[in-house]
Amino acid sequence: MNSQTSLFQVSSFNFKLKHFVIIGVLVLAFSTSFLIRSQPAQYGNELNEFDPFFNFRATEYIVENGFFEYFEWNDDKSWYPHGRDVSATSQIMLHSTAAITYQIFGGNSSLYDFTILFPAVIGSLTVVIIFALVRLFGGTAAGLFASLLFAVSLPIIIRGSLGWFKSEPLGIFYGLLGLYLFLSAIKSENKKVAALKIIFGGMVMAFGMASWGGNQFFIIPIGLFILALPFVRKDHKFLLWSIPLFVGVFLLISGSFERPGLNFVFGLGGLSLIIPTMFLVISIFVQKISRDETKIRNSLFLLISIIIIGSFLIVLNDAQEFRSDDNTKPLPLPSFRYLNAINPFMTTIDPLTDSVAEHATTTVALSFLFHSVWMIFAGIGIWFLFSKKISQTFVKNDMKIFVLIFGIIGVYIGSTFIRLEVFASISLIILSSIALSILTKNIFKIKFLGKKNYLFKISYVIVIVFLFTLPLVVPEENNWIDAMDNPPVIFTGASVNPPTNDWLDTLEWMKLNTPENAVIASWWDYGYWIQTLAERTTFIDNSTLIDSRIKHMAKILMGTPNDSWNMLKEMNADYVLVFLSAQKINDNLEDKLYVLGGGGDESKVVWFARIAELPVEKYLNSDGLTGTNYFNEQTLLGKMIPFTTALYYDSNTQENSAIYKPGFVEIVSKNIEYDSDSDPLKLVYASPSFMNEKVGPMNIVLIYEINKNYIPSNFD
Repeated sequence: MNSQTSLFQVSSFNFKLKHFVIIGVLVLAFSTSFLIRSQPAQYGNELNEFDPFFNFRATEYIVENGFFEYFEWNDDKSWYPHGRDVSATSQIMLHSTAAITYQIFGGNSSLYDFTILFPAVIGSLTVVIIFALVRLFGGTAAGLFASLLFAVSLPIIIRGSLGWFKSEPLGIFYGLLGLYLFLSAIKSENKKVAALKIIFGGMVMAFGMASWGGNQFFIIPIGLFILALPFVRKDHKFLLWSIPLFVGVFLLISGSFERPGLNFVFGLGGLSLIIPTMFLVISIFVQKISRDETKIRNSLFLLISIIIIGSFLIVLNDAQEFRSDDNTKPLPLPSFRYLNAINPFMTTIDPLTDSVAEHATTTVALSFLFHSVWMIFAGIGIWFLFSKKISQTFVKNDMKIFVLIFGIIGVYIGSTFIRLEVFASISLIILSSIALSILTKNIFKIKFLGKKNYLFKISYVIVIVFLFTLPLVVPEENNWIDAMDNPPVIFTGASVNPPTNDWLDTLEWMKLNTPENAVIASWWDYGYWIQTLAERTTFIDNSTLIDSRIKHMAKILMGTPNDSWNMLKEMNADYVLVFLSAQKINDNLEDKLYVLGGGGDESKVVWFARIAELPVEKYLNSDGLTGTNYFNEQTLLGKMIPFTTALYYDSNTQENSAIYKPGFVEIVSKNIEYDSDSDPLKLVYASPSFMNEKVGPMNIVLIYEINKNYIPSNFD
């Protein structure tokens, strides 16, 4: 049966076999993506990571109080005593979209359960958007390949699994949809349809910006593409109104949100679209008044001039003499982490940014783990695009330019942050899909001795299926599917230990056993959990809005008990929470021994010291892991860790030592330092793992009450 054979008709639309193939592949892609993303559900129905808990609470606020109250909300549980202007510092469209869709589709489910499902559903639905987008570039086959590759992309699925109620899934959905509307409008021959797509494309792209700040990186290839349009398109009259309309709508809607807001519109982000649009208009005018033989030359001269002047102004903007009295720059720049994505060498400048695992620079090995053979096929795709003979019948010239720009920018941006590997993945998906489409179409046209060789074609299909499914199942326990077989972080505290209920039990205890107005001091990692599940106020949290406050908390943890107690008292703190990862290594009832380390606060000492601008070597031995005697005996965190050094042990030589030696592991025994009313702090709660007598890993959450009546001694 031919793929063009009509099966039945609905109104004026003829359903053909190819339409059912397309629907079938998209259903397969959606189902595969959703199943892989849903693996964390086997451990428990909880939100994953940290930010989703705040996003849930903000969405809940809209559902319970309405949008007007949301935009007036100053969250007093955050950043005590200042609070947080939520709408000015949050992903407004993430909260708004989730609240609206819950009210439409939520049914009888709880909002908490709905927000757990939301990222997996939105992320899986994006297979349809990527199909439509890539179809513009390389046709239906390329679009279908793209949907299947997107469905199993490890970097994308990691940042959009069940419970991952964060910015990326919705931001990518809106970003790709806005990109599709914009590019399909550019290709459309119906100007009325094109105008509608341009307007909606600009709106949706702005929604993406208000959902995830990372969508700023969609703007870079769009700006470069606009710069290229006068050279590759002849319908200049259409470009003269369509491009300014798209940019105008996008910036107008973006500026109407508090975030990204007017700083984005009049900053580097907005100018990266405004300047290319101005160049396009001026270039078209220059070409119109120039002789045929000088049109391109004059436009190129104008482009080079703009690049030189723009670079010069950016350098001047960074110079001290061009700053205002309050040390702000004339041209607003993106936040440090987004500048860091453009220049990865900036990472080590800011210890706070450097301390976040997802901000680590991607290695070659990690990139290959994320993308596998896609990297090879993307290279083939680039080769095809540069080959006029091969690509001219598959990809139009302007779309070819966009694909190459997007591919290069996406791979570069992805190489700077692990978190931004999603852009590298999207780029490689597009390039690989085009390569697969062109390869498949050409191979299926091949005939040997005037006959169709089905064995050769079947072999090709088998090889392609094998290559692209291999990373899903190999290596065992470290493949793309197994990579998602992880419990929500609330069960592990981001440690390497197996899941437990220690955090959930602790937060429930805090909710029921501390005053409602209690203020909790802890490292910023745990702020959103405390605010959302324990319903208590924190000094710092995962929004990292005030770096100086985070630095102050690091100084408290690394300070002497007296100094730290004074600082906590000045902050009006009531409790201090710490999280430890440990392992019990013996079954001796009289002499219980443990090993610390594995992702708790005991493993973050290096970051506490660096963020507090303290000498790391004062607190850690040469291995960068084991605490020094000073840390153990003279710091508040050292005193709060309810273990004391028993000995140091080398497993290779089976040698014991009373003092630290390189290569030796610290063995500890239980010893609660603060357990009386005469101490600056008093341990009032220890999670179940601390009391567990079983050999094995332990997730330990401890809550200390601050003794407001403590009288510091003259010396520590």
